[in-house]
Amino acid sequence: MKILCIGRNYAEHIAELKNETPDEPVIFSKPDTALLRQNAPFYFPDFSQDIHHEIELILRISKEGKNIQPRFAQNYYDGIGLGVDFTARDLQAKAKAKGLPWTLAKEFNGSAPVSEFKPLSDFPDQNAINFSLKVNGQVRQQGNSGMMLHTFADIIAFISKYITLKKGDIIFTGTPAGVGPVQIGDRLEGFIEDEKMLDFEIK
Repeated sequence: MKILCIGRNYAEHIAELKNETPDEPVIFSKPDTALLRQNAPFYFPDFSQDIHHEIELILRISKEGKNIQPRFAQNYYDGIGLGVDFTARDLQAKAKAKGLPWTLAKEFNGSAPVSEFKPLSDFPDQNAINFSLKVNGQVRQQGNSGMMLHTFADIIAFISKYITLKKGDIIFTGTPAGVGPVQIGDRLEGFIEDEKMLDFEIK
């Protein structure tokens, strides 16, 4: 399985990081060693001083597909969940300044905590899904899928034009505004609507 991620998919997040709005989805990946499941703790790495949380809706691919048309995209995923794209912001800033890839800033071990997935039948309107992140009980990020620059269908169509999707792949669909640093001892809780999907600690 592979983890494919969308960057710069919420306008307010683009603005807070002073990035340019892309013409098409920005794609990067994470290895399977980035996955954290079942609310396992995240261990703060010693190579960064500035790890940021980025809460995101995630999709679970249910069958193989390439060159998928947007109108057929919903046939290729069967679950929606919640994930955190941990980013070593100091490493990312260094890479961006040199025009280099974000690999080390995004793909390190444990950088992709994910929840269980809910069936699509739980989401009558996939363009109006509320989600949020609390850190130590305080809301840090709030988003709605209707705020995405590129919809689920657009994302799947775009990725599958270049990369064949396979059953079990996970797609991170982008983060809303409010990203910020985490510290050892923090507790992170992620919600879809009012249902808690993630609850883990930084150690």
